[in-house]
Amino acid sequence: MQRASIASVCPYCGVGCGLYINTKAGKITDLDYMTEHPVNEGALCSKGNASLDIVYHHDRLLYPMQRVDGRLERVSWTEALTTVAANIHRIQAESGPDAVGFLASAKATNEENYLFQKLARMLGTNNIDHCARL
Repeated sequence: MQRASIASVCPYCGVGCGLYINTKAGKITDLDYMTEHPVNEGALCSKGNASLDIVYHHDRLLYPMQRVDGRLERVSWTEALTTVAANIHRIQAESGPDAVGFLASAKATNEENYLFQKLARMLGTNNIDHCARL
């Protein structure tokens, strides 16, 4: 079995803390601290230290799901995005553009979040928030 240690960035926020992801046979086994990283010098917050807990968690969603008769069923990305777009347009037609809101991500780059807020503005709302509550 081939082992690998891959330099990566913590997935939890936009700080960019470095870490090593260790794999064996293509599966993540654990992580190591990247002591030479200029941002975090090997330290990780509690979320960063727990980041591997989500990788193989049994409740993690791996593809789009839609609730049908009280049960979640797998749907294609095309179907999921079409449903979301249709519902945004329906809600706005019924209640106006400020009836929708957008939640940005601290894991996204500044450029990605800029484009996200441009999309929200294009759809006529200023209701934009983010998850950066560090």
